[in-house]
Amino acid sequence: DLDSFAGFALRAEGKEMSTTMAAVRLLGNWLKVPGLGPRVVPIVADEARTFGMASLFRQIGIYSPQGQRYEPEDAGSLLVYKEARDGQLLEEGITEAGAISSWIAAATAYAVHGEAMLPVYIYYSMFGFQRVGDLIWAAADQRARGLLLGATAGRTTLGGEGLQHQDGSSLVMASMVPNCRAWDPCFAGELAVILAHAARRMLVEQRDEFHYVAVMNENYPQPSLPEDVHEDVLRGMYRFARHASAASRGQVRLLGSGTILREVIAAGELLASDWQVDSEVFSVTSFSELARGARDAQRLAMAGEQADCHVRHCLPGDAPVIAASDYVRAWPQLIAEYVQAPYITLGTDGFGRSDTRQQLRRFFEVDRHAVVLAALYGLVCQGVLPADVLGQARARYGIGEERAAWYR
Repeated sequence: DLDSFAGFALRAEGKEMSTTMAAVRLLGNWLKVPGLGPRVVPIVADEARTFGMASLFRQIGIYSPQGQRYEPEDAGSLLVYKEARDGQLLEEGITEAGAISSWIAAATAYAVHGEAMLPVYIYYSMFGFQRVGDLIWAAADQRARGLLLGATAGRTTLGGEGLQHQDGSSLVMASMVPNCRAWDPCFAGELAVILAHAARRMLVEQRDEFHYVAVMNENYPQPSLPEDVHEDVLRGMYRFARHASAASRGQVRLLGSGTILREVIAAGELLASDWQVDSEVFSVTSFSELARGARDAQRLAMAGEQADCHVRHCLPGDAPVIAASDYVRAWPQLIAEYVQAPYITLGTDGFGRSDTRQQLRRFFEVDRHAVVLAALYGLVCQGVLPADVLGQARARYGIGEERAAWYR
């Protein structure tokens, strides 16, 4: 039952946390469920403490066939590094190839050993598909079932780390693996619904698929998630908010994925207050799931069957649509052909850079002001607003030539 292990995420009521913190708490709750708990295989290559997993050391222990053979440096602490013969957490050390191989072993145990397992490998997202993509493809070929959690995901969420850690492409790479379902939730409630859905499909419905889920280390207030949007979360998109002005000059639709959804929400407020433009804000939990559903609907329509397309259901008419994410533009562009209205994408194409989150989002042009400018541009292109509104917006928000990215 979703509510039994995810109530804290579904009814967060503004509590501040990161989605990585929420994922680890959900994992800890799974481990306590009779029947399911012993089949969960947490795997980490490095940074277990960074991900907030230290509580699992005491709860389930770290597997070691020889047991604890040394005194850890943190022996006097409450969350001591505890190894045991019956430990359940696999701490592989800094070897992504070794960790993903352990994940494959557990993810195929249902077929090889007749024991259904739920491996959950959490890692810095940049060190997944980029480093061990061939092994992930091998896992897909072996019909693996499990969860891959790409932590500190996105190109602007891990401020200061620069080229090494800032990931702008994993979700696109995941979308190209046929039996991998890729997700980019912004809020803990969305994450809980997605993880429960994934576990049910793999363990209960016995589907040969695995799920890649991006999670962030950025703390921000988490809203509660209404039950009536759960199904749309799993379809890939739901309407999060509406912003209306007293005297509307136009209407746009704003799509936000992952942590950049928060910038999109703020952009909707600015459009209403500063420019008298109405907006609908949508949280996109998966552009690849949206594209998958749209392709299926198109195929059925070509065969002469009735088909519902969630993208067109959510985005009817010709109001400009602006989609922003923490990933390259290819991620939101997965649904471009299914959007009938003018469609503008904002993304983090290029290399990572070392700076604050705010400055990185300004540099990559995915912050709230960039979203506002794109929305106004869409309305100008339609002739709804005069062209000089763009200059007014640039002046108002201090958008100048310094925003022209050097790599273009």
